[in-house]
Amino acid sequence: MKIPAIKRLVETQTLESLVAAEEALLDEQQPAFEVEGEDEGEQLTHVFAAIFILNHMQDNGSEFKDALREYTKKVRVSIS
Repeated sequence: MKIPAIKRLVETQTLESLVAAEEALLDEQQPAFEVEGEDEGEQLTHVFAAIFILNHMQDNGSEFKDALREYTKKVRVSIS
């Protein structure tokens, strides 16, 4: 997971385009735009994180850094 790649997606893509990219990656197809990542798994992680962050920003009126912090908290909990 690379934070700069996630930030670029949040800044340049809409929620709808990210959901379409997620579906494309899950169907083992190329998304309509470039998603950084070493493999499909990392690309999917970046897209999923961007979706979470955009939703969190929209739902809570929060800034990117606060939404990112919430996402990383969830990742840490799921790992432990």
